[in-house]
Amino acid sequence: MKIAQVVCAFPPYAGGIGNSAYKIETILKTKHEVFTFTPQTTRPLVQKGHGAILVQLLWRLKKFDYIYLHYPFFGTAEIIWLFKIFNQKTKLIIHYHMDVENKSWLNKILSIPSQLVRESLLKKADLIISASFDYIKHSQIKNFYQSHPEKFKEIPFGVDTTKFIPKEINLPSDNSLIAKTKKIIQQVNELFIKRDRLDLIFVGGLDSAHYFKGVDILLKSLAFLKSERKWHLNIIGEGDLRPEYEALSKRLGLEKKVDFLGKLNETELIKNLQNSDLLILPSINSNEAFGLVLIEALACGVPVIASDLPGVRSVFTNLKEGLLVEPGKMEDLSAKIDFILENESLRKRMSQAARQKAIDKYDQNKIRQMYEDLFIDNKQS
Repeated sequence: MKIAQVVCAFPPYAGGIGNSAYKIETILKTKHEVFTFTPQTTRPLVQKGHGAILVQLLWRLKKFDYIYLHYPFFGTAEIIWLFKIFNQKTKLIIHYHMDVENKSWLNKILSIPSQLVRESLLKKADLIISASFDYIKHSQIKNFYQSHPEKFKEIPFGVDTTKFIPKEINLPSDNSLIAKTKKIIQQVNELFIKRDRLDLIFVGGLDSAHYFKGVDILLKSLAFLKSERKWHLNIIGEGDLRPEYEALSKRLGLEKKVDFLGKLNETELIKNLQNSDLLILPSINSNEAFGLVLIEALACGVPVIASDLPGVRSVFTNLKEGLLVEPGKMEDLSAKIDFILENESLRKRMSQAARQKAIDKYDQNKIRQMYEDLFIDNKQS
């Protein structure tokens, strides 16, 4: 089958929607002909941020059997809506990633056309995919879900559990000199360097589009920790807000405890996750619908602290693989980090549970099968 994937962003841009689109393309290409339309591959009539009008899709989509639209995509979602009016035989699957809470009045105005056609667009969809029913039930389309539950299917994001693995699994099992050296280095690190220190990690975009990640909340919470145990934070990500966060870190007196590592490739990311003891994702609103980095951390045996938001809270079990915190509440985040700092035995149990959770629920082979079954079912229907 010929599948047209339509998405507002795509790697190398770092972001959940783009990364998920890349993974879905990789899955589908094993059995289908797939082309991904983005503002980078299709010259937009108009573009602002991640919004763009790809008017060419009105005629270019005619040769495809399926359209797989990643929503939101302001400007182009309306084009898909218009296309479906005149091309009803082409199947439409919508992957509803998240609501959008626009901060500026300009963005609110520009999103009005998409909001006006949204329900009609959803009605035209043959299927609507979400990573979490919990998120959908509390989202801006919750009323549509209640009226049309048969249109929805839950498919969580997946992770390669053979790549994202705990550090100890990555150690050579033989008795070679290299293997012995690596084991000695790890033992020295655990006994002397990290004996009294907890290594924290944050992974996410530091640009204005990802303002909701709560990096400022994280930095402020660290300034008020009560535990005397040492800690260190690595912030992985890049964007226009990075200088602002770096300045805040200095104002709080944290510059020696916080490192901004920028954008890392997958190998470097995995290495940093493996060397971490706790991942923190303190998102502040429903623009965070899942948190792909959460399952990557779980797969590496890293417990997590994340905001108690619809969708995000369904990724792991509170007090088993991590802790939930009240969104935007610095005091609660500070208290939860202190709790982990003072309960190392609990953190280690969470580490083991985290790895098992990733294997049981998020292994990419299980997710791959769900997508393959999805297109088989639709072809037969």
